[in-house]
Amino acid sequence: MSQQVWAAQALESFDAVVQATEGFRSRAGQRLMAQQVARTFSSATLGKVDEENGEAAPTRSIAVIQAGTGVGKSLAYCAPAIALALARGTRVLISTATVALQEQLVNKDLPALAALMPQPFKFALAKGRGRYVCKLKLDRLAGTGEAEEEADDDLFAEEEAAARAKRPRHETEARIQFYSTMAQSLSKGAWDGDRDSLDTPPEPEVWSPVAAEGASCTGKHCPAFSQCTYYDKRKELVGAQVIVANHDLLLSSLGARVLPELDNCLLVLDEAHHLPSTALDQFACSMDLSRITWIERLASRGLRIGALLEVEEIADIPKHSAQLRQTLQDLARIVMDVYGAQLKSQPSAWGPARVRVPRGELPEPLIAPLGLLAASAEGFLDALRAISKALRAEMRDKPDEAKRLSTLYAQIGMLAPRLEELHATAQLLLQDAPEGTVPAAKWFTLEVDGDFIVVKAHASPILPGTTLRNHLWSAVRGAVLTSATLTSCGHFDFFLREAGLHGDEATTTLEVPSPFNYAAQGTLIAAETRADPKNAAQFTTEMVEALLHDIARVEYGALVLFTSREQMRQAVDALPTAMRSVVLVQNALPRAQLLKRHRERVENGEPSVIFGMQSFGEGLDLPGRLCESVFITKLPFAPPDDPVGEARAEWLRAVGRDPFSELVVPATAIRLAQWVGRAIRTEEDMAHVYCYDKRLTRTSYGQRLLKGLPPFALEQRAPL
Repeated sequence: MSQQVWAAQALESFDAVVQATEGFRSRAGQRLMAQQVARTFSSATLGKVDEENGEAAPTRSIAVIQAGTGVGKSLAYCAPAIALALARGTRVLISTATVALQEQLVNKDLPALAALMPQPFKFALAKGRGRYVCKLKLDRLAGTGEAEEEADDDLFAEEEAAARAKRPRHETEARIQFYSTMAQSLSKGAWDGDRDSLDTPPEPEVWSPVAAEGASCTGKHCPAFSQCTYYDKRKELVGAQVIVANHDLLLSSLGARVLPELDNCLLVLDEAHHLPSTALDQFACSMDLSRITWIERLASRGLRIGALLEVEEIADIPKHSAQLRQTLQDLARIVMDVYGAQLKSQPSAWGPARVRVPRGELPEPLIAPLGLLAASAEGFLDALRAISKALRAEMRDKPDEAKRLSTLYAQIGMLAPRLEELHATAQLLLQDAPEGTVPAAKWFTLEVDGDFIVVKAHASPILPGTTLRNHLWSAVRGAVLTSATLTSCGHFDFFLREAGLHGDEATTTLEVPSPFNYAAQGTLIAAETRADPKNAAQFTTEMVEALLHDIARVEYGALVLFTSREQMRQAVDALPTAMRSVVLVQNALPRAQLLKRHRERVENGEPSVIFGMQSFGEGLDLPGRLCESVFITKLPFAPPDDPVGEARAEWLRAVGRDPFSELVVPATAIRLAQWVGRAIRTEEDMAHVYCYDKRLTRTSYGQRLLKGLPPFALEQRAPL
């Protein structure tokens, strides 16, 4: 079947779904997006291509689509993508950034679509292995509330040992009861083993000991394999034509065959503006230079298990282990010699003290020890790989000993990822940046844990685009990236660079405007202060006074967005007594409870004002009276003050470029557009957006920010 026929049929499927949806409005922008999705996915070459035998090089096809609020983008990509996948005998992989959108797709959008499309399809939600329980671990902990005490079979990191020793008896008993209840619910089928389906998801320190882990999992050789929640869910994925995942899982499982192969599926990245930051998080690494007793435990396990299996490669484990311990101690000492004064002078109230390596150029004394560390870790890892290979062979040949062998495998797997992370960190720290290339960000941290000083080394790429181009786009054939905020200051360039698609000939862009009449539905009030926003104390005082004056007139729902906790605290402290009962402050209640109370108040005809930070500026859907006013206390600049941002700004300045113009303003434009986007959610909404930062209208970069906002009627207000 030709590309044109595939595209036409996919668009017909979309049209049929729209016509069959009761009360659904036809939207020109939505159809335009569906058409672009159909065209993109129909033209991509999928599957293996044998270029050596004369087959044409595969065609890559990628569309970057900004779809304004109200376009209905999930239907615009789901209907044509699924129709094409069914026609081409492939699958659709949808990746999102938030759990909320995953739940919307799996619980609402896809079931509704499945009821309307003529050809049936199955869909499933993919989660990381750590979201599921390991039955072996749970059964083991359900009896005691802790792991067994033998050092060789410890499920916990040694840094948690002190916390366990201090744990009150009643807390240990509560743990035993908690794990026992979980185990009983799992065995009776009352719980499916998914952390997120528990009535109250447990805290990480409680969940971590029973979470499934790839490094310690023996798969089909595990005695509990037939009852394994994770593998049951994997079976659902195998039979599904549509899989919903998230950006973290997508990037962390590249090459691991957890998700469909990217050269043979149709990939949709929703909430795509989060992809660059997720990539930086995924490819950053760190190592602890102070807490190193795990190395001895890993060596002991490796030697014991390797000897049982007669693995020759274990001979060098004692040498590698001793070298690693000594080198880590040397590195910690050198770091403190070089950077100790800077690290110790920083206030501990703001988290670990931190010092960044300028230009990524490590001091000479660190280079030789890091090289030795990388070599020793590589040798140790080779030995562990040989042991793991022998263990898997033994499991295959002796299924009746699966439980004993699985335990041995897990004993190594518990600690091996630390060695892998140590090796990766050392390699990235050693990475040179020849003139003209981009250095990695490198930094060290110091924190005090009781009487113990913990020194860590960190490294990260600084350009997400390069990382994504090398690891993701090199494997992808057909993809659609979409979000309501992909343009910055009216252009796609910033996002394309960040996402690794700038200059990619396979990439096309499309901006689908919102169907809302912003000029008629909303007003942007630029409410100035006399104080310059850079003068934080004076500005905040004036801003709070103006804010309280404005929110006193709120009749129904409103949202106030702050750029710092201190700013929000001052506003809360300044509230008059009569207004305190009207304001709901982020973190004073769990998010779901806070929003529920807000809705109840508005439905009862009472005013309700939410005070929130960045996480309330995105993804919050409060239509109609629930949010008739949005108050932006200050432009949400995100200065590059983290080590990766600092390193990137430093590199840009070194090559004669301006970090403020290239990084800060475009990133702020996207964040500001998200914040403003909380105001108008439907065709019927009427709303006011207040911004108290005069830089929005008084500076050249403010004019750039305005270009990226919906075309509200603009009203300027002099200081009160």
